[in-house]
Amino acid sequence: MGEKVIVIGGTAAGLSAASKAKRVRPDLNIEVYERTGYISYGACGLPYFVGGMIDDPDELVSLFPHEMANKRGIPTFTHHEVTAIDRTAKTVSVTDLDTGRKFQRPYDKLVIATGAAPVRPDIPGTELDGVYYLRTVEDGIRLKGALAARRRIAILGGGFIGLEMAEELTQAGAEVTVFEQLPRLLPFLDESFSQAAAQTLELHGVRLFTGTALAAIHGADGRVTAVETSDGQRMEVDGVLISIGVRPATALARACGLELGLKDGIVVDEHQRTSDPAIWACGDCVQMRHLLTGQPVYVPLGTTANKQGRVAGADLAGEEAAFPGVLGSMVTKVFELHIAATGLSLEQGRTAGYDAAASLIRKRDCASYYPGGSDMHICLIVDRASGRLLGAQAMGGPTVAGRVDVLATAITAGMTVAQINELDLVYAPPVAPVYDPILIAASQAMKLVNP
Repeated sequence: MGEKVIVIGGTAAGLSAASKAKRVRPDLNIEVYERTGYISYGACGLPYFVGGMIDDPDELVSLFPHEMANKRGIPTFTHHEVTAIDRTAKTVSVTDLDTGRKFQRPYDKLVIATGAAPVRPDIPGTELDGVYYLRTVEDGIRLKGALAARRRIAILGGGFIGLEMAEELTQAGAEVTVFEQLPRLLPFLDESFSQAAAQTLELHGVRLFTGTALAAIHGADGRVTAVETSDGQRMEVDGVLISIGVRPATALARACGLELGLKDGIVVDEHQRTSDPAIWACGDCVQMRHLLTGQPVYVPLGTTANKQGRVAGADLAGEEAAFPGVLGSMVTKVFELHIAATGLSLEQGRTAGYDAAASLIRKRDCASYYPGGSDMHICLIVDRASGRLLGAQAMGGPTVAGRVDVLATAITAGMTVAQINELDLVYAPPVAPVYDPILIAASQAMKLVNP
């Protein structure tokens, strides 16, 4: 009998860890415990399920528990919550949420992949029927099922998820109002990007209130009826979606004494090892290392969770593996507007000690004479002293994601904007102009570099 491995969490990071460890060492006896009723699902697809683009939540699922057991040899238990970790005895306490049965399971090695929990605002009314969050498949089913009766929806939070949900709820026929406490949407992006996102939302009928916080959610007979802003305005609504960010779900780690760091994320090394040599952690419950600054950051993304899970699984199984860090590459779509970013913002670059400056260009994403295509805006953040690219942002049509991926590669390789300007990029009238927007942006950014 091989070593006993317990994995807490059955989504991206946890199942990546379990599957990788089993491939490296088939003799390992691995069990996965997941608190919700779903495993291996694409959480980033939840807005599109709620909006009706995806009909069945099972379409979001890559593997079901019986497939994990039968195809990969990894017993996986849903509706099972790990409630405690005893590091001395090397046991976990588990509760079967369907039956109430409580039991303990021993481990030789443990993986914590408990993910993140939504931030809950400290205002009256969050307990009312009609207040929603969107983290799990069950959350999505609950919200989608309520749309027929709840046509006026307030969204608290103007980040990527809030804006994606504004689009999907609008397309599902709801009247949507977005409240953002900060002065503008997506404040980590160039201000022109925030303005474009706001204009696009308003063009499609979404009402926006920036610089506006909610002071209370009001209800009658236990159900949401209205929201009240910090300046005393009252608006009648049928439901409220709270999307003001997430924080690491690390109550288990804290209770058992593991070292915690930024935002209470679990501290791990490049192999995803925690302060306990028998415990690994990965995904949205851990702090990460930024590739450029080397400093701890918290960037909960699905791509990162999957990669960290693979590293944790490989390392605990004895295979050499390391996770280098993150740039925070991300992309979203707000109706027809695509927005992507990677690396440091201008403010982050300056805070990190760089002599950072930003350049902004607009260029068609195909040949000017070719029908179709769209304007693309690219903002580059450059270190004036070295010419090195620190960050990139782009908005426009669907091709922005690929171009930001190129720029993320350049940042990872430590390239300067002069080197980027010399890249041999593709050209064909339907897909790119002779001088790609990346090259134009790099050429413009070169003017900011100290001679």
